[in-house]
Amino acid sequence: MRKKYQFLFSLIFFVCITSFGQVLTVYDKNTNIPLPGVLIFGNEPYLSSISNSKGQIDIEIFSNQAMVHFQMLGYESSSFSIKELKDAGYNVYLTPGLILMDQAIVSGSRWRQSNQDIPGKVSVLNKDLLQLRSPSNTADWLGSNGDVFIQKSQQGGGSPMIRGFSANRLLYAVDGIRINTAIFRGGNLHNVISQDPLAVQNTEILFGPGSVMFGSDALGGVMAFETIKPSYSDSGLSVSGNLFGRFSSANNEKSFHGDISFSKQKWAFLTSISHFDYGDLKMGKNGPDDYLRPWYVVPSQIEDQVLENPDPRKQETSGYSQLNLMQKIRFKPSNKTDWEYAFHYSKSSDIPRYDRLIEGTLEKPKYAIWNYGPQIWMMNQLTLNQLGDGRLYDQMSLKIAHQYFEESRLNRRFNNSSLFDRLEKVNALSLNADWVKNINQESFLSYGIETVYNGVESTGKEINIQSNDEIPASARYPKSNWTSLAIYSTYHAHLSERLKLQTGLRFNQILLSADFTSNSEFFPLPYQKTKNNNSAFTGSLGLIFTPSTTWLISPQFSTGFRAPNVDDLGKFFDSEPGAIIVPNPDLKPEYVYNAEININKFWGNFLKIDASLFYTIMDNAMVRRPFQLNGLDSIPYEGVQSKVLAIQNAASATVYGIQAGIEWSPTQNWLFYSKINWQKGEEELDDESKSPTRHVAPLFGLTRLTYSKKKLKVEFSSIYSGKVSFEDMPVDEKGKPQLYAKDENGNPYSPSWVTFNLNGTYKITKFIDLMAGLENIGDKRYRPYSSGLSAAGRNFIISLKANF
Repeated sequence: MRKKYQFLFSLIFFVCITSFGQVLTVYDKNTNIPLPGVLIFGNEPYLSSISNSKGQIDIEIFSNQAMVHFQMLGYESSSFSIKELKDAGYNVYLTPGLILMDQAIVSGSRWRQSNQDIPGKVSVLNKDLLQLRSPSNTADWLGSNGDVFIQKSQQGGGSPMIRGFSANRLLYAVDGIRINTAIFRGGNLHNVISQDPLAVQNTEILFGPGSVMFGSDALGGVMAFETIKPSYSDSGLSVSGNLFGRFSSANNEKSFHGDISFSKQKWAFLTSISHFDYGDLKMGKNGPDDYLRPWYVVPSQIEDQVLENPDPRKQETSGYSQLNLMQKIRFKPSNKTDWEYAFHYSKSSDIPRYDRLIEGTLEKPKYAIWNYGPQIWMMNQLTLNQLGDGRLYDQMSLKIAHQYFEESRLNRRFNNSSLFDRLEKVNALSLNADWVKNINQESFLSYGIETVYNGVESTGKEINIQSNDEIPASARYPKSNWTSLAIYSTYHAHLSERLKLQTGLRFNQILLSADFTSNSEFFPLPYQKTKNNNSAFTGSLGLIFTPSTTWLISPQFSTGFRAPNVDDLGKFFDSEPGAIIVPNPDLKPEYVYNAEININKFWGNFLKIDASLFYTIMDNAMVRRPFQLNGLDSIPYEGVQSKVLAIQNAASATVYGIQAGIEWSPTQNWLFYSKINWQKGEEELDDESKSPTRHVAPLFGLTRLTYSKKKLKVEFSSIYSGKVSFEDMPVDEKGKPQLYAKDENGNPYSPSWVTFNLNGTYKITKFIDLMAGLENIGDKRYRPYSSGLSAAGRNFIISLKANF
């Protein structure tokens, strides 16, 4: 009787397996322990999955793939054919290793594919590394890989510089949704801190123009964030979560994060909350005295006071706080359909703009108050992923999103009773529809449409702080509508075993309308309304050549564009002391033309060397230039006679450079990692002379040595940056001496600097991790190029993470 039951059970199990696909299990080769969280993906870009808590994955969807790839941080990447998997009894053993040779990338084509199938340079920052390095905010997270330079005007900020481009010439995306708005400015931009670093699953940095996939603004690169999301349960109700707390000494930071997931076979829920509280940041002991904070202002309704700072290393009035919330709901009605709803919310406190508050002297400060008001970002997103029947498409992805942005600026001059409060609100609607169609075994066509709408509202008021009377003041922007309509496609062709091609094309129409009526009483413009409509074609063409299994050579040519936005065309703003930017409705798009070659050389799974050489030309560049308003070259602004400037298509520019790196793992436990970036740029001035480009960073990089063994991981690193002399300083930067040290001639310059850091993480139990670090061990006093805020001095960090 028992044998009959055994036979019946085996038959039922066999039927289940053949009905629902073949289950594969992934193990650690040394311990034979199943590995959850392993990314499995095929050669077709829409096929990917992740192993469950038991290390298992149903691989039925990969049955027609030539190769199946397995990737997990801390293990060597592996690839197998379906026959090899079958011969191995559908058991895969991954070998511990610290170098990822093959990684899955989504930013290149909006679909997950191997980085070895992408001709451009892409850096991937994994969530497991975020726990070890424990960055203060998302900008610091971007800078932790050694390929992105971060500028800071205040502690509540971080403006990435990539290949000579910054601010609205770089594009941000969260879960595939464009974050750039019509009021993203050309100066340093700090919106990236709205993204919660503790809710990020994966981060990709695409270098060079990304306009084919992402449209306007993606001139120098794309930063794509993929946030954590809940997974479905195998059976029954599954509950999991994380708790995280961090303290750092340099600014008395106290950060807390918690997330919890509930999942069943067809439903999954995730709730995430983070709160960050940063005190005033303390700079290092050893460095230029020019960076010290010898005085600060205490605002008062009666009379502002200037106080001597008892600790000039403490950057008074630089602290702030921030709250982040996220909610996700997933529903899988069938194996071919997956719905996801996501809600994101971020709100900061007032953020003091430190680089403005240090203007002036102890005897004559310029400002009593200069704050960014609470920065708010909210997004509602609905996503549908669906497998097709293969006739028109193999998979479709539909994303609909609404975003709300709010930011304000509050400034009052020292002992002046007038406080100016300017508020901006943007409502953004977007629709992205993408399809991918497999052509043959390793060639595919992707195509899509995108429409984005931004509605901008801007107000200004002047408040008498003594009487509390309010009167209207000039708004920063006109009431505006900005619309982008686009159609695009990419084609990936497997030409031979050694040669692949990836090419793309996009057509974009941009429509902008602006109404200046609200500012008519403050500025005598010769018009009240204006329209600005432009279209652009962009394309890319790249080859992936593998002369052998150890070489990967990828030349690529790509173009990008940036259409005028509301900030370019319609802004009123004091860009620098004694100057005001006024609207210019005649702007046209600016374009870049980029050529690069990316080279990767591998020696087994223990050594990797990569280098990227690029040359970028910018045409029709939008830059600040002298202007006239009704025949006047200067006008009063907030009571100060100011030189009139406007954004104009008045320059061309070139940027070229090299990015290089090495990863060496001599043993299973040790990893040596180093990155270096050198770039140079020039742009035309009014008199047709040349000036270094403002957002070209000096030579910079980092070097790390990591030791990993079982429960312990320790990382010793050095971060460094080169000098920018006064002679090599961009003209724009020479007019901001308060940001820089002074050379022997009293001229502003940016000194070189180097820091040494030690970080480690230890797994106390299966559920608890302890992280600790000592940054800037030498207590170096330094200020990254173009920054208004000095970096942290010697900084002790301790974090604790618990999961269940």
